[in-house]
Amino acid sequence: MMRFVPFLNHAPRVAVIRLHGAIASGSRGRINDAAFAGLIERAFRRGKPAAVALSINSPGGSPVQSSLIAARIRRLADEKQVPVVAFVEDVAASGGYWLACAADQIYADRTSIVGSIGVIMAGFGAHEFIARHGIERRVYTSGENKSQLDPFRPENPEDVARIKAIGGEIHEAFIDHVKRARGERLADDPALFTGAFWTGGHAETLGLVDGIGHLVPVMKQRFGDKTRFIVYGPRRSLLRRFGAAVAGDAFAAIEERSLWARYGL
Repeated sequence: MMRFVPFLNHAPRVAVIRLHGAIASGSRGRINDAAFAGLIERAFRRGKPAAVALSINSPGGSPVQSSLIAARIRRLADEKQVPVVAFVEDVAASGGYWLACAADQIYADRTSIVGSIGVIMAGFGAHEFIARHGIERRVYTSGENKSQLDPFRPENPEDVARIKAIGGEIHEAFIDHVKRARGERLADDPALFTGAFWTGGHAETLGLVDGIGHLVPVMKQRFGDKTRFIVYGPRRSLLRRFGAAVAGDAFAAIEERSLWARYGL
């Protein structure tokens, strides 16, 4: 008889988690596990959602934070037995694609940027600059490797080999994550794990995404026109809403801009 009570809403509910921005630990306005843990938990536990949709728009960033968030989503999906579907907007590259692989299915726009399954570590070298200006670098360490990759000293081949080895281990972890998530849907293409990226249309042929589609129409097609969408995302502070930021935020914005620029965005 409950179905005849007019004020009860039995429309299916889809929890939408907005994962928009660069992925980095401890930075305000960035995607990281500390900032998103609570809202991800609420998305799965509040009521009984018919599904959780991940709205992803990220050029990547920290592999550790990507792994932590993806693992949390998968753990809750299995615990609550709730299907997870990811929808790529402009880009799901590098760590952004790591997040997408937490879903059971991935959709993208035909013109989305998808992939970049690789690892990048970057720095700068200023030893010639400080030498020209008569600046002497003084470093005192305990431990022969404590000052490795010092940007104010000439590059050491042993340091380069060591950091490349670390990058290789992280890359293998990324590849394992993608292979577990996508399984036999992945095409047998040697370019998949080279760090290359593609449009959503091409990514579908490679098995990186399951189809071309957008969040609302796909979920309504699956659960009906009366489907309700409950959006979960971080709230900006009052000062940030009015554009106030400290110097650290400005530098973070420059760094994030460089991440987006890799994909022409």
